[in-house]
Amino acid sequence: MKKTALINAELSYLVASLGHFDEITICDAGLPVPSQTQRIDLALTHGVPAFIDTAKVLLGEMQICGVILAEEFQQVSPDLHSALQELIAKEQKQGKEISVSYISHEEFKGRTRESKAVVRTGECTPYANVIFQAGVVF
Repeated sequence: MKKTALINAELSYLVASLGHFDEITICDAGLPVPSQTQRIDLALTHGVPAFIDTAKVLLGEMQICGVILAEEFQQVSPDLHSALQELIAKEQKQGKEISVSYISHEEFKGRTRESKAVVRTGECTPYANVIFQAGVVF
């Protein structure tokens, strides 16, 4: 049995199989998932699991070097955007530089095709979506 917080087998395997710059998308309940991209659907009901909880657990398991967000997230859902920024700031304090970039929501939806997987949460906050780019631990 794993000692770390992530006990979902699909997510654990996904993180373990990432290479440098591979991407994982964590999304709200409404983001369309491209048919060619692996979908890991965690959504149970409205708000469960929450976007921020899912991001927190994944950040506890994976090293990231980049974050991609939709421009609209910051404007439409500032509280959740700030909560995510706090998580990213904690990661940066561990000594690794993390770039944060913003693209339009339409570009974001297209970019999810490049993700190794899209992790769907039960989050119902608009634009609560993030792409994490895998870093290296050395």
